[in-house]
Amino acid sequence: MDPALAVALVAEGSGAGLREVIPSTMGEPLLWGGLEDLVEACAASGVRLNLTTNGTWPGPGARRWGERLAPVASDVKVSWNGATAATAEAIMTGLDFAAAVQGVRDFAVALDASARRTGHRCRLSFQVTAQAANVDELGALVAMAASLRVDRVKVNQLQVRHPSLQGRALPASEAGRARWNLAVEAMRRAAAGAAASGHAIALENVTPLPPPGAPPATTGPCPFAGREAWVLHDGTFAPCPHPAAWRGELGDFGAVGAGRTLADLWGGPVLARFTAGHEAHPVCAACPLRRPGGA
Repeated sequence: MDPALAVALVAEGSGAGLREVIPSTMGEPLLWGGLEDLVEACAASGVRLNLTTNGTWPGPGARRWGERLAPVASDVKVSWNGATAATAEAIMTGLDFAAAVQGVRDFAVALDASARRTGHRCRLSFQVTAQAANVDELGALVAMAASLRVDRVKVNQLQVRHPSLQGRALPASEAGRARWNLAVEAMRRAAAGAAASGHAIALENVTPLPPPGAPPATTGPCPFAGREAWVLHDGTFAPCPHPAAWRGELGDFGAVGAGRTLADLWGGPVLARFTAGHEAHPVCAACPLRRPGGA
């Protein structure tokens, strides 16, 4: 995205109830040349930044990134996929696990210093993709997160977007669901142990899957439609981050530019119609981003 577009969106949204900006859900936003401009725009407008990084801290390193982001960010999520080097490095090819651990330590130090200086505490999270390769380590991963002063562990189930991923997705089989449910117990025990030792750590999306023979879990509401505005790199508007929305399969919601503002699209009839009836759309009905029971 052109940095000027991102800055303009923040400037417009800050006067209309915009609370935070998520600069990317894929790739590495710390490599984007416009991030510095976006950070400055958020700081000037009082809008928080919600950022996900792969934890390699390119350029200045973890401590400097912490110093830059902590005063502005609401949450920094680090992609984390194992409690051991063997598992984490197998899932994220090219990762130096020892360096990643030290990076989290350095980043946490910068967050603590910023909180003492500004009174604002940026949350540090691990974002985990649960799958067959790491499910047995998830309890140990939560314990590791607590030892690194991470505030939250958010766990997402692997989304099958290619047939080759089917065997890695835990909800796809009874054995996978059983392994996940054991991991839920282990993660909760680890979180309880951390709290007893003086460091409370929040768990998100850590709920059991229905056992064999049980009815499917009730699908929760959409966390995006009518709540979040997604603008793609070229200004195209989408109602959510689902790839189908980005491909236009949920409808044509227009684009920012050529005289059309984000407010025009957000308050327009196309989004209003979609939001009112989105649960009946086949993509939305099967969307894995709608957590069972609203978890």
